[in-house]
Order: sequence, then structure tokens, then C-alpha cells
Amino acid sequence: MKQNLYLLNSRRKNKMKIGFIGLGKMGSGLAKNLIKAGFDVLLFDINPDAVDAVLKVGGSYAASPKAMALEADVIFTSLPLPKHMLQLTIEEEKILQIMKEGSILIDVSTIDPKTARLIANTAEKQNIQFLACPLGKGPAQASEGTEPIFAGGKKEVFESYKDLLEKVGNPTYLGDVEQATAFKLISNMVGMTNIAVMSEGIQLAVQSGIDLSLFKELMHDTGGDSAQLHLRGPFILENDYQPRFSVNLAEKDVRLGIEMAESLTNKAEFSSLTLNYLQNAQAFNLGDKDVAAIYQIFQKGSSAEKIR
Repeated sequence: MKQNLYLLNSRRKNKMKIGFIGLGKMGSGLAKNLIKAGFDVLLFDINPDAVDAVLKVGGSYAASPKAMALEADVIFTSLPLPKHMLQLTIEEEKILQIMKEGSILIDVSTIDPKTARLIANTAEKQNIQFLACPLGKGPAQASEGTEPIFAGGKKEVFESYKDLLEKVGNPTYLGDVEQATAFKLISNMVGMTNIAVMSEGIQLAVQSGIDLSLFKELMHDTGGDSAQLHLRGPFILENDYQPRFSVNLAEKDVRLGIEMAESLTNKAEFSSLTLNYLQNAQAFNLGDKDVAAIYQIFQKGSSAEKIR
């Protein structure tokens, strides 16, 4: 097994061919950083415009995921849902059956532990390595190359590809694929629940006649301070709901997290309340807006009871 890791080191340092599938807000930034680092990068997305945007930096177009799988030594994937990863790797495109023996699949999507394990087991049967590497922050960090990366898989595989991951972010090894994907879901469950509580607090401040700018600044000096207050508090105060991380994506992640919790006999009650608010936001056609738009549900006086 060790002789396959990082292709015997013979293709290290920019000599390997890398494929990148999924060039949305997160994937495009990572792919551009790989190109800027000097790697030969093949690009694919179902949206040709997304590919064209990255091609302005460099890289080359892959006609299909299957065509990419025949050439690439490393394939990165950044897809919206677990079902898309399964369709790509196992069910429809079946790239794990096409990828070169000894190559590696690195997934930076947000998927659940069960899906990650299925992909890992299938990859191993094909003598292909797999790392689940969900990301910790947003598109700005993906573009800057400062994205936190929560890596899971075999430790020796992570160590062999750590320097590659460092080209696109700051990787930390968490254990196997289950630990990496679970951490990402837990992080988002906590973060999205924090937004819901923060939104409730802001609306209470409005109803109490407190100046919102002063409210926000004073909250930073209390136990109510949070990363979300720093990041999304200004969005709410400015009524700015341009999608950095949408309600739809937040709903998906929290829902996956709750499903994971249920498989561990954990009710995840606070996250379940947050999920209801997110789904209510979707019912009010706020799904494509930034998750900060959950505040508008509190403005409407809606409870956590599902609207639909």
C-alpha cells in the first residue's frame, strides 16, 4: 500500500495531474489555487460558465467525469449533496471503477458519515485512496487559500497528501472519514442554531426599543458574543441577504446532522428547532438568500412550528 501513496513521490511537486469536479463558490476557489500553485488541473462542472470562470486562471477542460477519471492522479470533488457524490462515484458515473489504481479521491463536500464510509469502502476495493475533507469556512477563505480542512481517512494517506492539501487550505487530521464528516455537520448544526438564537435576540432588542447598532456592539462584550454575531450580525442590521451561505445549504446540513444524531440515538432537540425555522424560511421563498435571512422569520412572528 505504501508504494502507492502519493504515487511513489515520483509525481510530487506539481508533476501529477489533478482533476476537480464541482466548481461552485467553494470548488472554484480551491481549483484556482491549485492552478496558481503550478499543478496541471482538469476541470469539470455541469455548468459550462463555472468552468470558463476558472479557465481564465488556467487549467484545461475535461469532457466528462469519466474522461477525467482516466487521466487524473488525484480527483477533488465539491458537490452539493451526498446523493450527488454517490451518483458520481458509485451509482451512475461510477468513476471509482475508472480511476487509476493507486490514485486518490479527495472530497471537500459536506456529506454524512454513512455516505463517506460507503465511498471509502468502495474506493478501497478498487485500490483507490479516499480522504473526506469537508471545509470550515466560506468562499472568501477558499479563494484566499486559508480554508480550514477537516481531513478524515487513513492517517498514512493524509500524511502523504498533506502538502497538497496545504496548497488550498489549512488541513487538520481528525481520524477516519466518519470523524471528519461528523465534525463538519456538528459545526454547522451549532453555527446555524447560533444564528437562530441570535436572530431571536435581535428581534427582542427591536421590540424592546434598543438601538440595534449599540445592541450588537455591547453584545460583543458579553457571553452572548459569537462568530455569527461578528459575521452575520452586520448583514441583519443592514438588511443584506446576498447568499454567502444560503438557507437551502444550511437546511441541508442541519438536516443531515439531525439524521446523523438520530442514528446515534441523540434527539438533537435544539438543532431540530433550528431546522424548523430554516424550513419555514424556505416556505417564505428565502431559500436562495443568505442564512442570515432566518431573521426575517422572527420578524414575521413565526414560531418554530412548521408552516408546511
